[in-house]
Amino acid sequence: MDDLDTLATLLTKPEPSTEAITRSRNRLQDRMRGRARRRIGWLMPGVGLATAAAAVVAVIATGVTTPAGAPVSGREVLLMAAASAERTPQGSGTYWYVRSEWSNPEIPAMESWTRRDGRRWTKGEPGDPPGVAVPATLPLSLKGAEVSFEDLEGLPTDPEALKARITERKGRADDMSRSEQRGDPLLPLLSLISELPTPSEVRSAAFRALATTPGVESGGAVEGGQELLIPDPDGGREIKLVVDPETARVTRTNVLLSSDGSTASTDEFISVTTNWTDQPPR
Repeated sequence: MDDLDTLATLLTKPEPSTEAITRSRNRLQDRMRGRARRRIGWLMPGVGLATAAAAVVAVIATGVTTPAGAPVSGREVLLMAAASAERTPQGSGTYWYVRSEWSNPEIPAMESWTRRDGRRWTKGEPGDPPGVAVPATLPLSLKGAEVSFEDLEGLPTDPEALKARITERKGRADDMSRSEQRGDPLLPLLSLISELPTPSEVRSAAFRALATTPGVESGGAVEGGQELLIPDPDGGREIKLVVDPETARVTRTNVLLSSDGSTASTDEFISVTTNWTDQPPR
């Protein structure tokens, strides 16, 4: 069993006791502080002590060790994010808030607020009056079809079952890419980890499913986390995704798969912020 399989095994095994996790994390942090001067590259942006400790706890539990200076692969980044997603509470609030910002300052930030009853408001999207939050014309969408909070909560938490459910999901052909029409789950999986209010365990399954995607490579540590390079299933520009493995959030991307099903792309990056809030649309 290699180290990546060990990380995958972590996601299906019962969690170790709180005492065991604390002891292992403390030992790891002590070792990392002692090595900081000669192993600076191992503490990369986006991979904090908590994430590293969680991964090493899994390795310690199975008796497999990983060299401290080993490079992080794309698959490993996704598995680390999956582990973090599974352990991160979904959060609470009245609205699911999304903010997308282009690197071009002339393009206004786009914002959306979605309540659990499906009502949505947007600000800064094409057609919106400037500086005003207005009722949204499009609902949340996944693979060309409207999706509710209940639908998202009912998605499988097993990666293979999740891919199968996405493949069989029916949507409007005009609102799907060619790859989605032929059943490729990649873009819907990216939607689940990007802007949609996906429950923690389903997010974890989506990350694990993406870890099995052929051709995913690591671009290394960048601002906001770890860059992932993913072949476009429709033959377009390479998808660049920045994932923070510690928070299991997409922080930047060059191809934005919006929660309403629309798609935007850029030669630069689009910064993405998502969270629950009680602040109303404004």
